Amino acid sequence: MAIQTATLGAGCFWGVEWVFRQVPGVVDVVSGYSGGHVPNPTYRQVCSHTTGHAEAVQIRFDDDAVTYGQLLEVFWAMHDPTQVNRQGPDVGDQYRSVIFTHTPEQRAEAEASRERAQTRLGRPIATQIVPFEAFYPAEDYHQRYYEKTGHEPYCHVLPADVLAELGLVPTGEP
Repeated sequence: MAIQTATLGAGCFWGVEWVFRQVPGVVDVVSGYSGGHVPNPTYRQVCSHTTGHAEAVQIRFDDDAVTYGQLLEVFWAMHDPTQVNRQGPDVGDQYRSVIFTHTPEQRAEAEASRERAQTRLGRPIATQIVPFEAFYPAEDYHQRYYEKTGHEPYCHVLPADVLAELGLVPTGEP
């Protein structure tokens, strides 16, 4: 087993975490903040639009079971990457669509994946692809939010059809 890391932002991290927890081969998902200039920000600081951080998830995955490219296909399918600084009812720069790449190989794969995704969409993709710098886990009450509260995800969908096309069967574990 070779554990790799992916860091992605696709709107509210509660839903992004919920989706990726169901992808076979994903070992762990942590909600947090990335892409800004303030170390160890709080949720309140991120929502003030003064930190530059996006709500993001850090995904640890077994690349023998699921590839980075497959995770990117799930990423494109589970949110609207054409929206700028928003997903559904959530508006603000912390909800931007962004891929934080950890290696030059991830960057190349993310760029190629974005080009493929663009052919399926009618509007230009707004997703940023930037080098990973740091990730700060969000407060405990944000981790596994839907599992803790019993609420249903409201702006992300589990792309079961995409998972099936990739040969992945959802684990059913949020």
